[in-house]
Amino acid sequence: MLISIVERSLFRDNDGGTKVVKHRFLGFLIWQALQSTAVFFLSKTLLLSLFTRTPFKPSFLSIFTFIVFHFSLLIFSTSLFIISSPRPQRAASPLNLLLGTARLILVPISNSQPLLSPDFRLRARASISFVLFVAVAAVSASLSVITLCLSCNAFDQLKQRRLVIGKLGFWGLQIGLIYGVHYVYNKRWVLQFPIIQRPPFFSFKMGLPLAVGKALKLSAAGYVLSAILSFVLPYEFKGQLPVGNFITEQILFYIGSFVVILCWELCHHLHQVLHTKRSVFAPPKGSAAAETNPSEPLLAALEESTPESLLQYLAYLDLCMVSEGNVDPWRRAAFFEESGETYKRVISVCLTPVEQFTRNVSEVLESSPVGNSLQLSHQLRSPNEQLADSKVYESFDDFQLLAWCARIVASLSVHSHKEDRFGVAQLSGSNAAVISTLLSSLLAVETLMGKKTNLQSSNTLMDPAGIKWATLNPGRRDSAAGMAGRRKGAPFYAKAYSMADILKTSIYGIVSAFYDEMSHSAKEGLLEKDWIISSKPLYGTRELLSQKLRLFLDFQAS
Repeated sequence: MLISIVERSLFRDNDGGTKVVKHRFLGFLIWQALQSTAVFFLSKTLLLSLFTRTPFKPSFLSIFTFIVFHFSLLIFSTSLFIISSPRPQRAASPLNLLLGTARLILVPISNSQPLLSPDFRLRARASISFVLFVAVAAVSASLSVITLCLSCNAFDQLKQRRLVIGKLGFWGLQIGLIYGVHYVYNKRWVLQFPIIQRPPFFSFKMGLPLAVGKALKLSAAGYVLSAILSFVLPYEFKGQLPVGNFITEQILFYIGSFVVILCWELCHHLHQVLHTKRSVFAPPKGSAAAETNPSEPLLAALEESTPESLLQYLAYLDLCMVSEGNVDPWRRAAFFEESGETYKRVISVCLTPVEQFTRNVSEVLESSPVGNSLQLSHQLRSPNEQLADSKVYESFDDFQLLAWCARIVASLSVHSHKEDRFGVAQLSGSNAAVISTLLSSLLAVETLMGKKTNLQSSNTLMDPAGIKWATLNPGRRDSAAGMAGRRKGAPFYAKAYSMADILKTSIYGIVSAFYDEMSHSAKEGLLEKDWIISSKPLYGTRELLSQKLRLFLDFQAS
């Protein structure tokens, strides 16, 4: 029943995508159960058996605790899968949630205008899911600690079994709350796709020492905090134990909390490994579909899947590996089919996120307030300035996807120089669109970081590329965003720096492949006509993009 609820709520993409995500989720639950079983028996045999008179004698209680232990890990694993996302999600503040709830209750329903905006609904859903995850972690830890430590003889001194369960449950509840808050606050629920794809077993094995070390640190911190919070326990839960039994009790609780957090860390690591490995969106090689239209499954996953979903990210990852590597050259060759429709669809689906990112940054740069107020501390800045920084920060939430898209279009453009037999990349205008989009995005990011490009007149001293890099004037209209980006402590600065590096590397790759053609066009005065789109760029002007391209052509862009 629990799995069916998750399927109805999460698996909403096309049939192929539903199978991919569903199979990974079910495989994750199976492997999680196997590793948890191993940890359970090892802990019972090596650690907790020292405090039990008959550790290897089977009983109904041991079987029942084993089942409850796995049930607690099942609800934790399911909640972890539900809140996981390939991109960061912004949660709504408690005040906004309260105002939204009041609006739903007090404001009459209108068919013309929804009461809550789509952005608020997404944020509210994220907030609720985070709160539920922390609550599930608390319940799961409480059940797990009880089932692990209940059969130990150190608790025989307590008169009533009810007090034992209450005391263990309260300890586990504290550990679960501490771990859940730590997990959500540090955004460990964001899926981190590895740069180098390794076999799942090897990736899981490499992460085992880190998981054990993390469990030791978190269980120690949780034990200290639980010891502090234990002062609020009712008097009857504290019990009347001798000093020796009290020390034994504390050791057992630390062992129980360590085993629980170790299971959770292994679960987290396994979840990351299984859900970030590459999925091949292609028909079997040699089949009829592979001969007629091998790119259709990949394009369907890119165009029809839910935006920002795990399936869409897996499709972009597969496309990136096909574009950059030589493992499946027949799949990349299928992009350059004679009609050119497949190539245009691939380029369009990759340029769209980059274009939207450039528009968002451009809007923030153009709407930045005038003056030197951004030099003040964060507390003294106006709400409009803080909102601008928030929009910029959110623009980089899709950093992984944007990096893939830039690398894909650059790699396909480079490979088209030798593999495009029909010239669809050049005849369709895709090469000019790719260069223009990457240059516009790079100019926007560099302006955001504080690097301003000024278009110089012919009678002004300037470098061979025709571009002068100057320090921004604080009185200019666009100075505020530049000064904000120039602060290396800004939350988006690191991602902006990485994004600029990826864009420059992509442009240099295209320039290196088409160096002879671009040099000939530059000598003939046709560089702007051949490699820059005729319409208005997303950021900057055609003249500015042309001068920036000449800078790359002279290998002077830095």
